[in-house]
Amino acid sequence: MTKIIVSADCGNSPKNVFIEKLTAAFAKRDAKFILGNVTDDIRWNIVGDTLIEGKDNFAAILGQMKNEKVLELTIRHIATHGKAGAVDGTVILEDGKIRAFCDVYEFSGAKGTAVKEITSYVIDIDHGA
Repeated sequence: MTKIIVSADCGNSPKNVFIEKLTAAFAKRDAKFILGNVTDDIRWNIVGDTLIEGKDNFAAILGQMKNEKVLELTIRHIATHGKAGAVDGTVILEDGKIRAFCDVYEFSGAKGTAVKEITSYVIDIDHGA
């Protein structure tokens, strides 16, 4: 079971709550929830790593992520405005690795009910340094 820690100021708007749920779904590897909340032409740019285009390719990557279990997700901040939003935090993986992340979302519309683009910045933290 993934432990989720969320900053108290993150739930101050419907779009913030949506991003919180989406981020938790990524940590829990809940592909059904994630795929139900993205557009068919989703683009996911994992900066410095890969660009995934289209819902089928996106679903395939989500399937590959199931092998990497998240023990803990900490969400530090969520900010939204108009058709954009962002979240930052850390995850602790089952193998002990810690990753810091920032995901920037572009919604399909100002209501923020579906995601059409994600840009992810991910940094492995060497906690032994």
